Amino acid sequence: MYTEKVMEHFQNPRNVGEIENASGVGTVGNAKCGDIMRIYLDIDENQRIKDCKFKTFGCGAAVATSSMATELVIGKTVEEALKVTNQAVMEALDGLPPVKVHCSLLAEEAIHAALWDYAQKNHLEFDGLVQPKSDIHEDEESQDY
Repeated sequence: MYTEKVMEHFQNPRNVGEIENASGVGTVGNAKCGDIMRIYLDIDENQRIKDCKFKTFGCGAAVATSSMATELVIGKTVEEALKVTNQAVMEALDGLPPVKVHCSLLAEEAIHAALWDYAQKNHLEFDGLVQPKSDIHEDEESQDY
């Protein structure tokens, strides 16, 4: 059901925790499945992500996608991090079962929410960055998880 990479990131998640005085913090959830994800970013003066941590309440796939998402954005610029999609997270994990794809969407939205917070705190605008939803299933059709 789960790939080796998903299991590895679930059992040994990377970058768990909080960043004090984070440059940006994003929290998103999916009320339908109960997953909640918070991403913390430490962004330097060149708009490069120096560190990224997460705290997730949810299933193993939610933990694994959070872990992988942090690895994908560390070292990237804000613009590069904005291009990290749920598809990129899934590919980096060698796939997810169809019923767990929403976890990768949660990871993408949490990154965007943290970047939005950073942009708001610093009065910045970035192409493609829009105010995040707090619940990612707001736009979804009725789906069973």
